[in-house]
Amino acid sequence: MGFTCGIVGLPNVGKSTLFNAITAAGAEAANYPFCTIDPNVGVVTVPDNRVDRLVALYSPAKIVASTLEFVDIAGLVKGASKGEGLGNQFLSHIRSVDAIAHVVRCFDDANVVHVDGTVNPKRDIEVVETELILKDLETVEKKTSDAERRAKTGDKKPKEEAEFYVRLKEHLSGGRLARYMELRNDDERLWIRDTHLLTDKPVMYVCNVHESELSGENDYVMQVREIAGKEGAEVAVVSAAVEAEVAELPEAEQDHFLEHLGLKESGLSQVIREGYALLHLITFFTAGPKEVHAWTVSKGATAPQAAGVIHSDFEKGFIRAEIIKYQDLNRLGSETAVKEAGLLHVEGKEYVVEDGDVVYFRFNV
Repeated sequence: MGFTCGIVGLPNVGKSTLFNAITAAGAEAANYPFCTIDPNVGVVTVPDNRVDRLVALYSPAKIVASTLEFVDIAGLVKGASKGEGLGNQFLSHIRSVDAIAHVVRCFDDANVVHVDGTVNPKRDIEVVETELILKDLETVEKKTSDAERRAKTGDKKPKEEAEFYVRLKEHLSGGRLARYMELRNDDERLWIRDTHLLTDKPVMYVCNVHESELSGENDYVMQVREIAGKEGAEVAVVSAAVEAEVAELPEAEQDHFLEHLGLKESGLSQVIREGYALLHLITFFTAGPKEVHAWTVSKGATAPQAAGVIHSDFEKGFIRAEIIKYQDLNRLGSETAVKEAGLLHVEGKEYVVEDGDVVYFRFNV
């Protein structure tokens, strides 16, 4: 699994159309609010040309590419936390995701209704963020009550935890996202992590534009980029309508269609690329005649940590990692040629795995 991504946004911004296109999951999409009644989940394969090349070189019996899970919920509206619309009741479904993709409408179209009457990315983002904050306040209220109950035993730690939640509640009540709260020590970092707050998750803005504006950036997109710049968020610019067309084409024709539109990659590829950057993730590979497998780890992971992604025993009994750089393997055309060129690297526990490494782990349990 690469990562899981929750999709949020106002109704009629193109969330479900985009979700359908990139997951081929068939979620209902229509030109009226609240057409997504239940949260939809779709799993997609992470496109990676390196996997295709490794398959060509090793002819494996099995191929395992990285995957990405999308969770799409009903559109949020102002007042969702008080029962307006349907989105708020499903927010709990994205509490465990790694990141949030916030789809923002960045196109004008009189035929597509906007829930607030006009297109205004800044206002729309604020509406959704407010509802996320209000949902988080519900969670913090419960956490506070639980910690205060445990503090009655006289233990110091529950009392400190309760005081932290009170401070967190004040922070959220001021309209500020949880990820901007100053954390004073490791305990507070642990408490906020275990609370799984929606506003503590990394956010990627997905600007949904008209097909004719994919090659440039309109004023709406620039507004989103300005907000993202202040937040340290990533931005992907896609056309949900184009993605829907691409999804209906045979795979062999998709690249040609994108080239015809002047696009180097699909919206899905862009969302995944920005998501990996947002979460500081990289991909390494294990490859052989039995299997070619793409693995996802955090940037900066050591060889034993990467081995642990495959199996905990690999990390516990780690001896060494035999590393081939994908670029060398691709250029020379075989593992044998790489070894003959002296480009097989034997690394120990301190080695930091790099994106594209093809690794063979030696371990002893």
